[in-house]
Amino acid sequence: MPELPNAHATAVLLLTVVALILFTRERLPLETSSLLVVVVLTVGFTLFPYSQIDGVDAISFFSGFGHEALIAVCALMIVGHGLVRTGALEPVGRVLARLWGLSPQLSLLLTLVVGGLLSAFVNNTPIVVLLLPILVSVSLRTQTSAASVLMPMGFATLVGGMSTTIGTSTNLLVVSVSADLGLRRMEMFDFFFLALLAGAVGVLYLWLIAPRILPQRTPVLADTSPRIFTAQLHIPEGSFADGKTLSELMKKTDGNLKVLRIPKSANTYTVPLPDVVINAGDRLTVQDTPQRLKEYEQVLGATLYLEDHPVDDEHPLKAEDQQLAEIVVVQGSPLDRATLNDVRFPESYQLAVLALHRNGQVLETLPQGIQNLMLRIGDVLLVQGARERIAEIKREGRLLVLDATTDLPHTEKAYVSLGIMAGIVVVAALGLLPIAISATCGALLMLLTGCLRWHDVRNALSASVILIVVASLALGSALTSTGATVYLADVFLALTQGASPTVVFSSLMLLMALLTNIVSNNAAAVIGTPIAINIAQQLQLPAEAFVLAVLFGANMSYATPMAYKTNLLVMNAGGYSFSDFVRVGAPLTLIMWLTLSWVLPAIYDF
Repeated sequence: MPELPNAHATAVLLLTVVALILFTRERLPLETSSLLVVVVLTVGFTLFPYSQIDGVDAISFFSGFGHEALIAVCALMIVGHGLVRTGALEPVGRVLARLWGLSPQLSLLLTLVVGGLLSAFVNNTPIVVLLLPILVSVSLRTQTSAASVLMPMGFATLVGGMSTTIGTSTNLLVVSVSADLGLRRMEMFDFFFLALLAGAVGVLYLWLIAPRILPQRTPVLADTSPRIFTAQLHIPEGSFADGKTLSELMKKTDGNLKVLRIPKSANTYTVPLPDVVINAGDRLTVQDTPQRLKEYEQVLGATLYLEDHPVDDEHPLKAEDQQLAEIVVVQGSPLDRATLNDVRFPESYQLAVLALHRNGQVLETLPQGIQNLMLRIGDVLLVQGARERIAEIKREGRLLVLDATTDLPHTEKAYVSLGIMAGIVVVAALGLLPIAISATCGALLMLLTGCLRWHDVRNALSASVILIVVASLALGSALTSTGATVYLADVFLALTQGASPTVVFSSLMLLMALLTNIVSNNAAAVIGTPIAINIAQQLQLPAEAFVLAVLFGANMSYATPMAYKTNLLVMNAGGYSFSDFVRVGAPLTLIMWLTLSWVLPAIYDF
């Protein structure tokens, strides 16, 4: 076995293990874990300087905040948000929705192909958000299971994302880190053909086999139609319900009213017995369809929102042309892991939240009211507001409004944003400008042309993505500077001693594929890239091939729901379990791994 590494390398290796563990913990936000890694590295190397070879400046670990890969990732997030904000992908959604009624089987194939191709140039999250309501709506109309198509669609966007340097942040990081270490900088389409070959096999599996091995599930977005919501009826003074018994209220509603509880404080409640007297100020926790809830509001003189908490100065809920709408909490939504009070929802959106639907859980109590309940992905809010305001929110694209009968958002800026995105791709593909610069120019053009405003930019950027990139770059730098990557490469070669170069190459890709399904794919990619280069150099084989093994392996985020953020989005929307991802994702991982393990060595001739 190789000689043990020095003290600094050992410490960085231990920190790397701790970081990879922290990145898998849901209770600790990824942003916090990432910042913790950066702080520990900078403080540790300041208190205990590393002076071997050229030494390591602790301040250099902050360089990830200005790294070209991070600049490119952030710029592309902004441009991608511009496409969503302007509804530029709306024609694609319309065409796919129309074709599903003609031939569901061929339409599924087309959806997988289109989703994959779009994800080669645009972050796959908006692609998944675009296709989710379309596929659910089609499934409802054709009386088929949405669960059989949602996961294949999500995986197809992951397969497509690994085909260009801008397809995922992982690709950008691998390409940038390998260039920093002295390799030729890969151009946008350098590995497109390789990814296309493997992706074609993967898409065939997702089209023909995956839907047949997925068990029947009840998707969140296609839950009982109409959905059953939990709400609170507020009893104002002088209303019909004030002073009446619960049995009288039930009689008034023809026996339909079913009160779950009558909360008195955050921790106490009154059991809803028939002879309980309802007084002004009481809140009745009820469950029913939106139409029934509004009926109870009218018949009993109650309100589903507080009268003393107007949405704005004009109190639009008293205006005519009111509309009910359902808003789903998705990945990246400002409502995810927040309360309505946290985001000042009524004031910010001029809508009142009437009720909440949470799939797989019966909310019998809302002790502190809906406003103070921590929301999570998959929750559906029943809101009320002016028709024009709801239409405006759809156009803005910040919140996903569920309405299968209404066209997707579209503005006159759609073609402008598409042109800007096309320009970024063409300029980078021709080598006229590096992707970090062309994407930044594209983000500026989005602002100058009015496709985006600065508050949209804030919404487009993800703190978790930024900090995991910075932390991963810092860890990768520390591992390389202290010689830890050389040690890990030696260990890997010792374990694979006597194996052919193809087996060593294939084993590295499989290791990355396993790692990316447990921890952050960005962390796996940045840590794996210098190790791959060291392995290739020791074997005197093309380093670029081994870098691609890391790139492709780190993109195989199929086998677990936590492997990639769109997996979680699809999991909640499709009502899938953890085992469903293993059942469908593990074979897809093996298919992609085996295909690439055959194609790459053949092309690089080893």
